[in-house]
Amino acid sequence: MRDNVPMRESPFLAPHLRGLGTTIFSEMNQLALEHDAVNLGQGAPGFDGPEFVKEAAVAALRAGHNQYRRSGGEPVLVEAIAEHQRRFYGLDYDPMDEVTIYAGATEAIFASLQALCGPGDEVVLFEPFYDSYLASVAMAGATPRAVTLRSPEFAFDPAELDAVINERTRLVLLNTPHNPSGKVFTRDELEAVAEICRRRDLIAVSDEVYEHLVYDGTHLPLACLPGMRKRTVTISSTGKTFSLTGWKIGLTCAPPALTSALRTAHQFISFCQPGPLQLAMATALAAPDDYYEGLAEQYRALRDRLLSGLEQAGFAVMAPASGYFVLADFRPLGSDDDVAFCHRMVEEARVAAIPPTSFYIHKEHGRQLVRFAFCKPASVIDAAVERLIRWTAR
Repeated sequence: MRDNVPMRESPFLAPHLRGLGTTIFSEMNQLALEHDAVNLGQGAPGFDGPEFVKEAAVAALRAGHNQYRRSGGEPVLVEAIAEHQRRFYGLDYDPMDEVTIYAGATEAIFASLQALCGPGDEVVLFEPFYDSYLASVAMAGATPRAVTLRSPEFAFDPAELDAVINERTRLVLLNTPHNPSGKVFTRDELEAVAEICRRRDLIAVSDEVYEHLVYDGTHLPLACLPGMRKRTVTISSTGKTFSLTGWKIGLTCAPPALTSALRTAHQFISFCQPGPLQLAMATALAAPDDYYEGLAEQYRALRDRLLSGLEQAGFAVMAPASGYFVLADFRPLGSDDDVAFCHRMVEEARVAAIPPTSFYIHKEHGRQLVRFAFCKPASVIDAAVERLIRWTAR
């Protein structure tokens, strides 16, 4: 079968994975190729990471750091991560016993679910969600329970969160800054999550990969709240912060008992990550404050560029406070089916985006939205906007 052609669900697929199918990213990327479309679908930066980080990787490779590495992560990298947590959030983690390196945040999420959940357990998550969440829950044999972040504010009702929790609930899977809405959970919202976790004795897994891509508001790690460090697995990704997503260097910070469980799963998933890339990321994390501030400014400008263009094209836009993505309401353009709209847009306007119902269990809440990525050069955003304005003006 040719590369990039979506495969039909195999009759050999185990029952607990049926229905997951080919990811919407593969489907829309293939359509973008077929129609020579400007691709604002997949959240991969359209520019490379910093030269000083790449040069550090080259130096480490040439120095011979090319064999199996410590499964928990290179000592110099886990020490750099522990220092990062102290520097930005005042959180103290023991680098050797509480910090672990993975094949990206996606493996960190997967390992966390495999380590901490099993058949009969339930996992509470907020929808819309990153698409690997459901697959990770399914492969653990657990059952997802969704609390909806409702547009346009993407707020949630703490009473609704409390109501879905029962004696089978094992953990709450949180994502802040949030993908795909760009929401940054407020202190009050995080306090509501924390109060429920403490009262119901739940583990929290907090996906914080967009921690340094915040444009409005302030990111507060869930582990900073009273009583939460001891029950929280914090996940992040150096790939997002340094625009080197293909390196797949993710991490967790968690207390020793939780870390021990995570490492039990991790050692049989990827075991260890490339030494040169880990060593380079240790160098990267020591970047001065102006690097982190400049990164956010760069993305804020790209966000505003796309928001302005989408408004000109007739979309109702919601400015994201963080992340890579804009969720736009396309109902002003006379449609209310996100999958059909995205197919038409890639075929007729030759612009690819993602229909976000793939990120919902209760799909009716996302059917009027479309997700555009703005982690692209300004020229790419401008080309997409020009095509969309021509298309919607017809």
